[in-house]
Amino acid sequence: MTDAVGRAGPSGVWATAVGVARVRAMETARERPLFRDPLARAFAAAGGIGPEVPSPPPADEAARRRRRGVAFSIVIRTKFLDDLLDGAVASGVRQVVLLGAGMDSRAFRINWPAGTRLFEVDTAEPLGFKASVLRQERAVARCERITVPVDLREDWPGALAVAGHDPVRPTVWIAEGLLIYLPQDAVQLLLERVGALSAPGSRMGLTLGSRGVVERFREDAAEGSAASMWVSEMPEDPVGWLDGLGWEAETYTLRERAEAYGRPLPTPSQHDEGQGGLVSAVRAVH
Repeated sequence: MTDAVGRAGPSGVWATAVGVARVRAMETARERPLFRDPLARAFAAAGGIGPEVPSPPPADEAARRRRRGVAFSIVIRTKFLDDLLDGAVASGVRQVVLLGAGMDSRAFRINWPAGTRLFEVDTAEPLGFKASVLRQERAVARCERITVPVDLREDWPGALAVAGHDPVRPTVWIAEGLLIYLPQDAVQLLLERVGALSAPGSRMGLTLGSRGVVERFREDAAEGSAASMWVSEMPEDPVGWLDGLGWEAETYTLRERAEAYGRPLPTPSQHDEGQGGLVSAVRAVH
């Protein structure tokens, strides 16, 4: 399916990236947003779900809380990873890899230091959709932006190498809203590959589905919705798990970060909906 300008419409897992853009657009429109994403509205509108388009009514109060919780988690994780990237480049890292980049516009909205190279890894369909919107908006990247069209189930390390990634230099890796869609063995393989390409001093930012979230959301998830495609949750000991992969990690809850950002969750019941884990990790030196 294509739109009026010949763009292929969002479908499958990557369509959820357009929904994330809608949430970011709505946050950007707030009086005091936690971040500003000027391109988010254009991505959402191109996908037919701009902020002005009403969402389908939730089935019940529980579904309404879950929807609000997911949107809240997107806002908090975006701010968290923005801060992680700021810290990484402040430490001297000049390679950034966004795994499952979707409609991420950080190449265009963050003030990157000179010499920064940012690789966006995703399949050809979302990258093509994104490129058409970027042309329409006449967007100009603030760093050297390199797209890497490849499926993460294939030889993406090889494609990344061909695109110019240098594993000898530190890299900051971002996997935002990605791992929850991958089975656990695929998550393990993905992070093993990331580790093999990470020089000492590399950083990594992850979002993990909280334990029990898949079962809780799957009960009434509509076919084709984001929650209907969730399959993976965080391990019982994420710090120990990542230590075994060569990373020194710290984990945070959404509630902890929300309070730190001056945007506390209003009620304990909402805290339970859409909750997830945020991970900041540094490549260990052995």
